[in-house]
Amino acid sequence: MPFVWCLGSIIGSSIGGALADPVRNYPGTFKHGTIFEAYPYCLTNLVCASMVLFSLIVGLLFLKETHEDKMDRRDIGTEIGDRIIALFSRQSSRPSMSRKMEHSEETLVLMMEDELLPGYTSATSSPILPPTTGLPPPAYQSIEGTPRSSETIAGREDTFTSDIEEALEQAERTAKQSASVSSAFTKQVIFNIVGFGILAFHTISAEQLLPVLFSMPESDTPPHLPFKFTGGFALSTKLIGAILAAQGFVQMTVTMVVFPLVSRKLGSLWTYRLVVLTYPILYLVVPYLTLVPIQWRMPAVWAVIVWKVTAQAFAFPSTNIMLANSAPSTKVLGTLNGVASSAASGMRAFGPTVSGVLQSAGLSIGVLGLPWWANALIASSGAVLSMFMIEEKRRTFGSEKGQEDTEPRPLPSALNATEMDATLVAAESLNASSESHLATPGSPLLTRMSVDLLRNARRDSKPML
Repeated sequence: MPFVWCLGSIIGSSIGGALADPVRNYPGTFKHGTIFEAYPYCLTNLVCASMVLFSLIVGLLFLKETHEDKMDRRDIGTEIGDRIIALFSRQSSRPSMSRKMEHSEETLVLMMEDELLPGYTSATSSPILPPTTGLPPPAYQSIEGTPRSSETIAGREDTFTSDIEEALEQAERTAKQSASVSSAFTKQVIFNIVGFGILAFHTISAEQLLPVLFSMPESDTPPHLPFKFTGGFALSTKLIGAILAAQGFVQMTVTMVVFPLVSRKLGSLWTYRLVVLTYPILYLVVPYLTLVPIQWRMPAVWAVIVWKVTAQAFAFPSTNIMLANSAPSTKVLGTLNGVASSAASGMRAFGPTVSGVLQSAGLSIGVLGLPWWANALIASSGAVLSMFMIEEKRRTFGSEKGQEDTEPRPLPSALNATEMDATLVAAESLNASSESHLATPGSPLLTRMSVDLLRNARRDSKPML
């Protein structure tokens, strides 16, 4: 995901810089007096809006639900998407379906041949086996003509099915109680979500302020240090787009190569602290770069870019890892990720608005650094909050997996993993009861058939949403 994010940053920044102000950059294609001259960033926003619309359509039609409690719900969007895919792949799927049916029939024949006992002979004609004569082996007993035995097996099957239903319902109620939303928001979870929101606020504010600073004209008035000075770098839109594209490339490299090494050495918490403690310094320094000599400005710009994207490449994966580790149960991990993403999205919507207002106010009084220094104050609060965080080691997740893998439990307790596990347990139990009643050897085919019967019965009994 970080790789794809950085790749999108490279492509998006390049497109944004190349399509901005098309009348001046491409006078042969975009004429004067058009809407693109009145609104020089209209073309860029149209392309961005088209990409957002495309991603929205893909999400509605083709993304499947992954939440284990909501996967069985009907999704009209994915049904439409499946129909669209089937419409384009109908002709190519027909030969594959016929081959699949042939393989299924061949597999069924082999299974029936493998299930025959050594020395078994049948006096009944079969389309697969030639008719033979003889007596069955001593271990073989036919269940035909024994209605009492059949009734006993049917009664026991119903008993096991009802036990499965009851155990599944009880396991579902227990899981929901143990993983309730109210108990999910522990102190460390709240710290991580608040820290994630603060991080999103000041990083998106910096992303909004930095291109504006690059495009602002140089100041003609002498500065009055330490606070009163104005002016920018006076860079072209194409150069700004190239810088932002290079920013995405640097972030992708740092995320894929440097971050795993540092996180493995320091741990997620100290990696996070390392960068959030440096963010206030970064925001305090950036406005003063406009005062450095001309020959040193571009090296200073690249130093800021590398500093900023490296901090982002370290901070966001670290906070995601810490949030996952601090979750009390895997059942609520989706809820916590949703709340954290919502908090970050709210801060990303709120941050540029506040930064823009502060920038306008600062320029009106001749203080270029006002929004940057306010951003440094917000980042300082996140740095202080990081000192109260602790790093957890997935103790709950490991114990859950260990209990599921190692502890032998009776039938009702063994049913709390998945419905398939419950069906397998019931099928084995049913097969074992048949062995004890009829002295018939255990049959994998009987187990497989029992699994299919019980699975189909539970699926048919579920109410349609």
